[in-house]
Amino acid sequence: MAKNSTLKTNWPKYLLQWGVLIALGLFLSPLGAKLFPSAEAASPETYCPMGGLEAFATYLVRGSLPCSMTTVQIVMGLFLAAAVVLFSKLFCAFLCPVGSVEDLLIKLRKAIHLKSITVPEGSAADKVLRIFKYGLVFWIFYMTMNASELFCKNLDPYYAVATGFKGEITLWMSITTVTLVVLGGLLVNRFWCRYICPLGAISNSFKFWIWMVVLFGGYYVLTLAGVSIAWPWLLGAFCLLGYLLEIISGKPRLQALHVMKNESLCNKCGACELSCPYSIAISEYNGKVNSVDCTLCGECVATCRRDALYVGVTRRGRRRFFTKWIAPIIALGVLAAGYFIGKKFELPTINEKWGIEAYDADSNIVNLVDPASLVYFDMHDMKSVKCFGSSMAFKARLEKIAGTHGVKTYVGSHRVSILYDPAVVTEDEIKEKIFVPSHFRINSPDPKALPKLKVQTIRVEKMYDKLSLNYLGLQMRLTGKAVYGVESMYDCPVIVKVYMDPAETLDKDWYKEVVDKKTLDMPVHGGGVKQTPVDLEFVRVEPGESYIGISEYLHMMFDGFSAKFNGSYTAADGSSYVEKREAHYEGAAQYIYEVASQDYEKPIIKKALPYLSNWLSSAEGVISLELALNKELVPSIQVRYAAPMTAEKIWEMMTSPTWKITYKADDVREESARMSFPTPGIKYPYEK
Repeated sequence: MAKNSTLKTNWPKYLLQWGVLIALGLFLSPLGAKLFPSAEAASPETYCPMGGLEAFATYLVRGSLPCSMTTVQIVMGLFLAAAVVLFSKLFCAFLCPVGSVEDLLIKLRKAIHLKSITVPEGSAADKVLRIFKYGLVFWIFYMTMNASELFCKNLDPYYAVATGFKGEITLWMSITTVTLVVLGGLLVNRFWCRYICPLGAISNSFKFWIWMVVLFGGYYVLTLAGVSIAWPWLLGAFCLLGYLLEIISGKPRLQALHVMKNESLCNKCGACELSCPYSIAISEYNGKVNSVDCTLCGECVATCRRDALYVGVTRRGRRRFFTKWIAPIIALGVLAAGYFIGKKFELPTINEKWGIEAYDADSNIVNLVDPASLVYFDMHDMKSVKCFGSSMAFKARLEKIAGTHGVKTYVGSHRVSILYDPAVVTEDEIKEKIFVPSHFRINSPDPKALPKLKVQTIRVEKMYDKLSLNYLGLQMRLTGKAVYGVESMYDCPVIVKVYMDPAETLDKDWYKEVVDKKTLDMPVHGGGVKQTPVDLEFVRVEPGESYIGISEYLHMMFDGFSAKFNGSYTAADGSSYVEKREAHYEGAAQYIYEVASQDYEKPIIKKALPYLSNWLSSAEGVISLELALNKELVPSIQVRYAAPMTAEKIWEMMTSPTWKITYKADDVREESARMSFPTPGIKYPYEK
């Protein structure tokens, strides 16, 4: 171990930093799915304070929460801000995974004897570099608050790595930020944290909280006075003020804890400055080190051999040991308090109302209905309502129902609260109109071995959401019974048809055990079990049985895909026009090129079909693409075409390692193929 190592003297910091990294690694790994089976534990954004602050700002501006953000993230973000105001940037010192990686890069650089670049605190270069993180704050918050989608995920290095670069990222942005973290951190101490990190910029601004209170208070007073100032101006003022305070002052004074210095014991050896991750010029401070960059990480305190430094408490007696613990304990306390308090209540992701008020010709508000006559009712276990986008889609469905006037959605608990007029519509009528009949394939029957299937009907309560049937089907799959599919139809209670092998016998007790299970325990890839809460209630088995032919059943259960293409053509007079290729090639000899596989029903294949369709449509002569069952009842991709296209050209395009995808007329990208086709298809004449 190097002489200047602080692993022994500042071990609480390393214990917490490395503990967080290990915990995140476990949560996001297959082993984590086994040890922590809840879906929440496996999400890389569950405890992100940056996302929480974005969500809170969006809620204040739009009255809605972005993405799948919940109150947990918001409270974590607000507690982060409170911790900065009262203590310091404890999240940056002890909990941030990117900050921990930056500290590890410092140790790596020393181990490989790589020379560092020192950017002196307060130098011109230091002041110029600091502006970048404030520019990022404005860009991220502006985009998030406009679109109600967490824009930070496009470029967050932690999110990119945690999702294996497969999350909702913009690849070039993520690669750029990860490169800045690694290369920047190898050359300059905490380069990302000092100059790029938007959360670091926000934290530094909160250290000057009196000025921020004045800024937001002034904005509020002007609003009350009738002065209309668009929120982007307030956001810009916040960023500009934070940057100016950081480079001009750099010394927040209203903070409870600081690194304290006993001048009588300090011999100005400079060891503390060499160990500081932010290269703070500690020797220039008297009494307390109130630099805006200080995170109370304790590295300087651990390095000082004369005990001249301590963290905001006396140096003598037993309390000297306590100085190692005070900042990590507060950091853990803030984290735990934010999590548990955030779990106690929930803000609605959207809180929308419509059809209650209107404006007359004189711009006066006119009530279309009496607000006092409207009431709310709740629907639980709405698993498909899981983010801002799905909440707005649910709202759009409600708006089509006469008598409904509002909705609140709570994506954390998958609950919706619907505002309606009882004089116009009833709860049961609303439930019926928002109900989506659906079907779910549990297993694939062999058409050659089973000419028909047996059908039983059961009744189920609390099946309001379209995903509830999927969960019920998965529960049945886990039993190993020869059940092939389920189908739901609205009634009260809901009708569920169960399709099974004619030899299978299922009784009331079996159905009740499966339907009433409160968790779906699904094995996950790599081992472990993912637990999903469910809340269905078995009512009864309807008397009697029926049968359905295997062909009818497979066609009923099959979810196909269809796309028909247009072409650009030249008329006799030389003008150009667009026409459906189906009409253009009417009367010409047409063919089908078919590639069949049982795998084509898998969701990952269906997600790739629009890209394949887009690519093939760029070639003249390709009329349409469909995913359908062929004559042998096998899922197949069927490409309809006419001359000048040929089967050989279609196969060549399908198996090309790259596809040209047209997103817009001026945005054509060459991308890696989304599908592979190991076996060539067959060609046959098209018949209407």
